[in-house]
Amino acid sequence: MATMAKQQGPSILIVEDEPSLREFLIRGLGIAGYRVSSAADGSAALAALGQESYDLLITDIVMPKLDGIALALKAAKDWPDMKILMMTGYAHERMRAHNLGVLSHDIIAKPFTLDQIQTIVATVIGEDEEE
Repeated sequence: MATMAKQQGPSILIVEDEPSLREFLIRGLGIAGYRVSSAADGSAALAALGQESYDLLITDIVMPKLDGIALALKAAKDWPDMKILMMTGYAHERMRAHNLGVLSHDIIAKPFTLDQIQTIVATVIGEDEEE
């Protein structure tokens, strides 16, 4: 698991099985001042969630071992104060996740830009980007 960024910002756990996208998110959100940790799949994410408290979980939906929807269901039950964002590049998975809108604050369509993800994260965490 990788951790980067300033130590005083809100903490984010990124769960993404694609290494290049995972690294993009770690760097991009770290630059924005967030404390960022990562996991390559849902099982590793559950282990990380059990060891540290996070303000936000950003998870891909389609992953090996434990998919993002199963992870979100478990996370919402066990860590109800943590906010959840889901990502997918598949329209049918987006529709599947849309039915779980109560659990997830948003479903992010891939591909997305750094500016888009930073704006969504700032909105969900409740920060004002104009500061």
